[in-house]
Amino acid sequence: MEIAELSDLLVWAAATTFAIAMIAFAIDLGRRGDERIEARSEARAAVVPAGADAGTVPDEAPAAGDVPAAPRRRAAGIGVSTSWLGTGLLLLGIVLRGVAAGRTPWANMYEFTLVGSFIAMVVFLVLNLRRDVRFLGAFVTGIVTLFLVVGLNSFHVAATGVQPALQNYWLVLHVGVAIAATGIFTVSFVMSALQLLRDGRDSGTPFLTRPGFRWLDRMPTPGTLESMSFRLNAVGFVMWTFTIIGGAIWAEDAWGRYWGWDPKEVWSFVIWVVYAAYLHARTTRGWSGRRAAWFVVVGYACVLFNFTGVNLIFNGKHSYSGIS
Repeated sequence: MEIAELSDLLVWAAATTFAIAMIAFAIDLGRRGDERIEARSEARAAVVPAGADAGTVPDEAPAAGDVPAAPRRRAAGIGVSTSWLGTGLLLLGIVLRGVAAGRTPWANMYEFTLVGSFIAMVVFLVLNLRRDVRFLGAFVTGIVTLFLVVGLNSFHVAATGVQPALQNYWLVLHVGVAIAATGIFTVSFVMSALQLLRDGRDSGTPFLTRPGFRWLDRMPTPGTLESMSFRLNAVGFVMWTFTIIGGAIWAEDAWGRYWGWDPKEVWSFVIWVVYAAYLHARTTRGWSGRRAAWFVVVGYACVLFNFTGVNLIFNGKHSYSGIS
């Protein structure tokens, strides 16, 4: 078996592992509410004397020692463990891809997908080391699984070298930072999307008040989700700013001009403008809540279009960074 084939197998294994993690996290989201209700019922029953009518007993709070201990979130633990395993498998697949190609493994859409998914998982797992964000697990691992499967089936190309224009240290800096920013934007998008859903449920949106969306009650408050998303977007924005500056410097070296209104350049600037407007509106104009969250959703939609639509639809100097 060749190194490139082993890399592909590891990526498939990582995608499978992330799918298992997604299921475990989803089970955890679905069960947490039921376990809390059962815990409260047991605590209530503990203060009812034997043979007494529960309706005649005063609604007293049980003593601290009488409250059942919080149930262990075994499914969430499985989700975290398998997420770490999948991230390790994906890292190994990326490294072997680079070895097989003899270069930095992020020169085309397939490799961009692999490394971007890896960064998103690293961001999620590192955040989880600082605070409990396992509620994001089902959605982050779900997106990453989708990205990897699409990458393997639609963007995959042979592991080969790159043309002379890409044989530059800016490939490591410019593209590497762009991928890191994209991974951060992915996690912040999940937070903002959950913020919109949780806010809609709290506001009584008919569709979101159905029992099927009860899992939203276990999410942090919209304000907490917005605060976490804002911090990530601030970091991602700084990286994206460097991406544009680095790209301009590389363009001057390769093509003799800093800016040429290439489709990739234009959409990269559009992304920068959207996230800059979001950060400005939130910090100086007091925009918060749904308006701020929708800014993030629109910004991430631009990121996805810049990666897929611009590469596949438009012709430009960046066309060589597409599938082939």
